[in-house]
Amino acid sequence: MRMKAKAAVTDLVAKVALGALLLTGCNKSSENTSGGPAKVRVGYIGLTCEAPIFTAVEKGFFKEEGLDVTLVKCEWANYKDVLALGGFDVTHHLVMYFLKPVEQGLDVRFTGGIHRGCLRVQAAAKGNIRSIKDLRGKRIGVPGMGTPPFIFANRVLGANGIDPSREITWLVFPAGELGLALDKGEVDAVANSEPIGSLLLADGKVRNIADQAADAPYKDEYCCAVLVNGKYLARNPKASAAATRALLKAAKWVEANPAAAARLSVEKKYLASTVEQNTIAISHLRYVPSISGAEAAVRLAATEMQRAGMLNPSTDVVGLAGRAFVHLDGVSDEWLESLQVEKVVGGQAPPDWDIRRYAQNSLSDPFCSACLIFPAAR
Repeated sequence: MRMKAKAAVTDLVAKVALGALLLTGCNKSSENTSGGPAKVRVGYIGLTCEAPIFTAVEKGFFKEEGLDVTLVKCEWANYKDVLALGGFDVTHHLVMYFLKPVEQGLDVRFTGGIHRGCLRVQAAAKGNIRSIKDLRGKRIGVPGMGTPPFIFANRVLGANGIDPSREITWLVFPAGELGLALDKGEVDAVANSEPIGSLLLADGKVRNIADQAADAPYKDEYCCAVLVNGKYLARNPKASAAATRALLKAAKWVEANPAAAARLSVEKKYLASTVEQNTIAISHLRYVPSISGAEAAVRLAATEMQRAGMLNPSTDVVGLAGRAFVHLDGVSDEWLESLQVEKVVGGQAPPDWDIRRYAQNSLSDPFCSACLIFPAAR
């Protein structure tokens, strides 16, 4: 009875909170016809891999596109709900994290790829596991159920004929303790994200079994893409395209200037880190924006998530991918190829930096925080 009462209170609080969001969203914007800047609200959490969002604001890329931008700070717990209810209009985020909600009716659209994958499945270097097929019946450590490393591992297992729900034992450990769990023999393999994977490799503890950054068909897959609220897109197609262009240009700028992007993010207090840590983090991701790449990533992720049992067996994944991705006017691979960005003096990572120096600082400041610390997918 006490649990039911507590659940009722929790439900009431949630409904009140969502109602408040709906009320704030009632003042809906429409395509600007006054000649002034169109308004757009961009959501963010405060993660390393959100560098293009911060860059687009600070370098004036939104302004160049005729947009009046407002940043909306969010928490993981309500991030999807706030976007769905119109609390903000645009962001960039993980494709795999949003596909299940889209299947369930969440009205959002992917519009362009921001950066490529940072996920891995690894086994002990001294062990006998050398391929995904060797993982049948084994124990895999993950930073959380429903996290992108967990989803990626499920996809890879499913693609290799292994039932992740029946033939794998999943064990949860803090991201920084996955290597220790391997050392102690508590797991046979781990699924993780950067920088954990590179740190374990640098220390000679693991071998890669599946690498999203290097192995086909994942090596060209975009893990993060621009997302637009469906209602905002319907009312503001030009502003949606402009915001997408600003973020894709910013991604290209971050790729050319990882150290400058890291410094900007830290000094403007968008996230809690050091410039050195953030530089190492950003420089290990590939911010090579793409439209066709993002569309292909949505199709591939949907197909493999269904095979792994994370999407309904009856779902038309081709139709789902078609609903989830949209092409916008003036946003194309041809435009991206012609786009030039500056290369700032001193804006690149020093070539002699060793990722193991990063481990001496803090494993609790993950380089792709989105891939390591967030609640289980709902």
